[in-house]
Amino acid sequence: MKKFGIILTSLLLVAGLVTGCGSTPTTPDKGAGGLPADVQAIKDRGVLKVGVKVDVPNFGYKDPKTEEITGFEIDLANAISKEILGTEKIEPAAVTAKTRGPLVDSGDVDLVIATFTVTEERKKSYNFSDAYFTDGVKLMVKKDSGIQGLKDLNGKKIGVAQSATSKKAIQEAADKIGAKVTFMEFSTYPEIKAALDSGRVDCFSVDGSILSGYLDDSTVILADSFSPQDYGVASKKGNDGLAKLVNDTIAKLKTSGELDKMTQKWGLK
Repeated sequence: MKKFGIILTSLLLVAGLVTGCGSTPTTPDKGAGGLPADVQAIKDRGVLKVGVKVDVPNFGYKDPKTEEITGFEIDLANAISKEILGTEKIEPAAVTAKTRGPLVDSGDVDLVIATFTVTEERKKSYNFSDAYFTDGVKLMVKKDSGIQGLKDLNGKKIGVAQSATSKKAIQEAADKIGAKVTFMEFSTYPEIKAALDSGRVDCFSVDGSILSGYLDDSTVILADSFSPQDYGVASKKGNDGLAKLVNDTIAKLKTSGELDKMTQKWGLK
């Protein structure tokens, strides 16, 4: 009996060890400071890496003389960095509609705050915050073109940014009214504006607030507006601690009225 008791005790000890090895943590990984690991990594680094636009006046624009990048989305990035680091310290990286997603995927940036429209398809690839700005796709044409609406662009060329949602929005609207339009895609907004000025395209289409930064004495933004565009802050799937912090920060800025002040500061509607 004594020998049997020793064997039974040994088996129970082994079973307990096996059970312990298979247990699953009930709380997410935390960094040394008690923050989510993805947030703690940024805090330890001491800077928030953010993908921003540098060719969109009032949102993210790089002054060619001073090389300083300023705009509404830069202010938002600084507000988020302050929540993480206790100070406004960001490392901005210039992105386009085509490059912003891959830079999140590669981990070269922690966040993308770059007029990034939230769509159901994109939410499959990235964490998106709640909307911090809502706009609509609009059309810019030359004043002397005689074009007054989308129907007048039948048989015309429309310039859009690569990988942007503008093309889909305009194509769907054109199909509804039976207008036949063609598109030319460009890497940057200044390229589209140059194409409009030179006559390579008949229209420059993107969100209205972006177009307003390119408006001059020779152009006009038409009244037509298509497909509301919600802008969200994008982060990498799996970085859920960072995504929650971003969303909480935006909610706080909305509640306090600071977000409204930021949009007014940059003349956004």
